[in-house]
Formats: sequence, C-alpha cells, structure tokens
Amino acid sequence: MSFVLGSAQSLVTAKKGDGILSLLRKQGVNPYEVYDEFIAMNSENIRDSVHLYEGRTYKIPEKNINTKSAVTQNEEIESENLMYVKGTYPIFGKKYEKVKAKSAKLKNAVYYLVSGHGGPDPGAMAKYNGKDLAEDEYAYDITLRLAKELISHGALVYVIIRDPNDGIRDERILKIDHDEVAYKNKKIPLNQGRRLKQRVDVINELHRKNRGKFQRLIVTHVDSRSVGQNIDVFFYHHEKSKNGKKLAESVHKTFQKKYKKYQPNRTYTGTFEDRTNLYLVKRTDPAMTFIEIGNIRNKKDQKRILVPDNRQALAKWISEGIILDFESGEIGRIR
Repeated sequence: MSFVLGSAQSLVTAKKGDGILSLLRKQGVNPYEVYDEFIAMNSENIRDSVHLYEGRTYKIPEKNINTKSAVTQNEEIESENLMYVKGTYPIFGKKYEKVKAKSAKLKNAVYYLVSGHGGPDPGAMAKYNGKDLAEDEYAYDITLRLAKELISHGALVYVIIRDPNDGIRDERILKIDHDEVAYKNKKIPLNQGRRLKQRVDVINELHRKNRGKFQRLIVTHVDSRSVGQNIDVFFYHHEKSKNGKKLAESVHKTFQKKYKKYQPNRTYTGTFEDRTNLYLVKRTDPAMTFIEIGNIRNKKDQKRILVPDNRQALAKWISEGIILDFESGEIGRIR
C-alpha cells in the first residue's frame, strides 16, 4: 500500500504506554490506513521500527491519498500465496472453497499457520476401531478450518504446510497420505532437523517480507501420551515474547469461557506457558503460540479430533481468541 507523502499533519507527544496504534487511535486516525506513512515521517524517533519513546513528539498524518485499495492488494498477495483464485480458495476443497466475509475485524493482520509434521512424517499415531489415526491429518484439517475462519474476518493467511488435494474433510477417519509440501511447493525433508529448519526459514522470510504489519504465528499439534491420560487443549509461547504470551493467553481465556458455557459441570485444565526449548518456538521471528489439541491415544480426546463438528468448534474458538488478541494488540516482533 502506498501513500502520497507531504500531506497535512499534526504533532502529538507520546505518553507512557503509548504504542503506534494506540497513539493514532487517540488522534482519531485509522492506524491501518496511515501506519506506513507514520513510520516514514517519524523513523528517527521509532525504536526497532515499532516502538515509541515516551516524551518525544510525533507527526500525525491526516488525510492521505491511497493509490491502491487494500482489497486489490490482498488479492494480489493471496494469488501469490496460491490460495486465492477468482474469489475462491481451492486449498479448502470443493465443498468449502467459497469463503463468505463475516467481518473486517482482522483487516491488515497477517497469520502464518503451521500444522504439525506432514510429508514423510505422520507424527503421533493411534488406533481407532482397528484403523490408523495420524496426527498430521487432524492437525492439518483443524488448521484449514482455522485459516477459513481468519480469512472470513479479513486476515491475510499463509498456510505453511499444505496438501494439494485433501481440503477440509468431514470424515471421522481421515485417510493417511504423505504428499504434503511446504509453502510454495517445497518438498518436506525426511530428516527432522532439516524439516523444522525449512519451516522456520519459510516463516522468517515471509515475516521479513511483511515487515511493519501485525503478524502472528499459530502452530497446531496433536499430542501423544499414555492411553489413559486425558488432556485439555493447552498453549505454549516464547518466554521472552510479551506478544506471544498475550496471544496464548487470549486463546486460553476464550477456551475457558467456552468450556464454562458448554461444559459447566467440567473444569477446564488446559494451560498456557513458556516452552522455549521447542524448535519452532525458539527460532521463529513472529510472536506465536504453539497449540496442543489433545492426546491422540486417549479415547475421550479422540472424540475431540474425530468428530468434524468438534474440529470446527476448535478452529472457531481459536479464531475468536486470535481476534481478541488482535483487537488489543500492537504491531511488533517477538523480541
């Protein structure tokens, strides 16, 4: 998005706790329409490209001429992302490829979604009525459903691990295959270290490309523990990331509210905590949360992932937590 510089402007002094978005909102300016110009006008007084200094004076851009609409820009980016083709998203499959706009709550936000494992690595395995269950298939289905929810609220979404033909599926037993690829059709390596590094490199490159925008990363896994261990959905974040912690906490709070409403006789025990020893948590640049959906080997937890409506509910609840995070958030890097 480009602007004509040199437009009308006013001056304001930043107070303690002010961020770029909050400062612009206080002046009655839409922060997402003038963010790039604000950065250009005040670059010498902005730390790490995103932070303001208390007590310093900043120029506030007013009326701007936008030479390219946000809709047009998003369509171009999403076409490059291989998700958007003439108003449809083929990655979701024929049944779900049409995405109806619900709101613009996430306009100008960028999300990177990573489902665990994939390609030569199916992840955690289990049996259900004599049939094999693979973690990567269920994590991917929930991730696609989440992507669809976020797009319906105006977000730009990158699905980092993708399957060329699965789409969103409504079966209980999801067929196992190994044809998943990384973003831009990169073959997923067999070696675990190379596999994880590939994902980190893709995410960090996209993060640099989208610098200056509100960016978040959501990683989805299904855990594997002892058969008898029933666990709730829980969330990890980087120990030094305030934005990552806030994202994890926002989704966690949403789950607490949902359980209280829909399962009032059951205590929700899922937690959010720092877990910096995880490779993707430690090495990716965007603020992020790492989500464990449940124990694939436990019969009660299997219902959470086997029933399509439950997978949809999980995606919906996560999206509501993400919206809560965005509506109270600031643009910034993880550290």
